[in-house]
Amino acid sequence: MSSSGKNALERSPAEFIPVSAPVIGDMEIECVTDAIRSGWVSSIGPYIEKFEIAFASYIGVRHAIAVSNGTAALHLALHALGLGPGDEVIVPDLTFAATAHAVLQTGATPVFVDVEPDTWCLDPRAVERAVSPATRAIMPVHLYGHPADMNAISEIASANNLIVIEDAAEAHGAEVNGRKVGSLGRVGAFSFYGNKVITTGEGGMLTTDDDGLATRLRYLKDHGMSSQRRYFHTELAFNYRLTNLQAALGFAQLGQIENFICKKRQIFEWYRKDLEALGSIRLNTERPGYRNIFWMISLVLDEEAGVGREDLCEKLKSQGVDTRPFFVSMSKLPHLAKLRQVGVAGESCPVSASLSARGFNLPSGCSLSHSQVSRVSAELIGRVERD
Repeated sequence: MSSSGKNALERSPAEFIPVSAPVIGDMEIECVTDAIRSGWVSSIGPYIEKFEIAFASYIGVRHAIAVSNGTAALHLALHALGLGPGDEVIVPDLTFAATAHAVLQTGATPVFVDVEPDTWCLDPRAVERAVSPATRAIMPVHLYGHPADMNAISEIASANNLIVIEDAAEAHGAEVNGRKVGSLGRVGAFSFYGNKVITTGEGGMLTTDDDGLATRLRYLKDHGMSSQRRYFHTELAFNYRLTNLQAALGFAQLGQIENFICKKRQIFEWYRKDLEALGSIRLNTERPGYRNIFWMISLVLDEEAGVGREDLCEKLKSQGVDTRPFFVSMSKLPHLAKLRQVGVAGESCPVSASLSARGFNLPSGCSLSHSQVSRVSAELIGRVERD
């Protein structure tokens, strides 16, 4: 029941509920205004160092390196670690395209493997089957806020002398046995896009305990310019710098991250209680010992459900409820379909394909009220039960 007392199915579709929206408060405005007034608006300024130090402390690593976006973070990590032509990087089939694109941008080859049916993250058994003489790295993705099985993945990596690069773009603050993602591999990569738990508009961060790697990442993100001689460049590199304005926003947001995660978890509980009697759907899980930050509250329709995802999402949209489908399986994208993929019993990533076809994300922003979640749930129940 909504705050106005009307049944949710009778509410005006003009009252739009987005999938996500940033929460920007007085502290963010104060910090960004301070950065503007300082005159340091580009890639030099005090907020960059403040943000990096605070983020490293939060993740529990020695180094955090701010960059221009999450894709740049992945590409820079791969490049700095020497990945290139002839190398294979194992990635999940169910992820955003940036994961595979960053690998391709180095000249290396992504190898798509299947995901677990419950966490939707990289399946360690599929990883083991995918290792070849050309494999150099594993890139687990902590999908929609739930960590991948880092213990099993790390064991496989250690046994095969492989590098682990965490794609933590969607999982700021997620944990495995009390340790935050971004501290569990050789290097972690985060995104601060506008729909993430904390945002800088566009932006990213790399995290590592490797002193030498951190130095190289800082060097490569700034055109490969010598620290001893200005405008003296020693190799081909990149402009992947974050601005002081963006860092000011991120620094202010980081101070609230645990409040944001607490709200995300509360929103998930509201949905879970509302939808627990609906037998034809599955919501996100949380494996024991893991902390899922529920970046997106996600839903998978059972194969026996009487309504298809596209039809259901269109009906929700007509009532002002925004949704997003799960990512298209990487191995189903035209330019990636020819690459190697490893599924089960000779099939090509069947779990990923099934989830990709039946999953979607519900409104999940931290500004959601209980009444808004109740309205979304009622719309969903009404459409599923009606069909």
